[in-house]
Amino acid sequence: MLCRIEQPEQMQRFLAEILTPAEQNDLALRWELMRRLAKGVPQRQIAEQLGVSLCKITRGAKILKQNDSVSKQFLCPGDFNEPKNFTG
Repeated sequence: MLCRIEQPEQMQRFLAEILTPAEQNDLALRWELMRRLAKGVPQRQIAEQLGVSLCKITRGAKILKQNDSVSKQFLCPGDFNEPKNFTG
């Protein structure tokens, strides 16, 4: 289903329709902590800044250590504001 959505605006609307505001916030928070980990920000600093547990951050760190991590493919080393394959 998600692969069929080509326009960023459609993806945003789709996710807003199927996710609650709390779920949307959780997803955005998870992505932000992944971005910060990829930048090399220390885990304790991320926990303090974002108000999340070290457990969530450790999970993100483990994902980024995997050679075949799909998440890591979308984190550009030079631009952490947009996913690598973003077309918009």
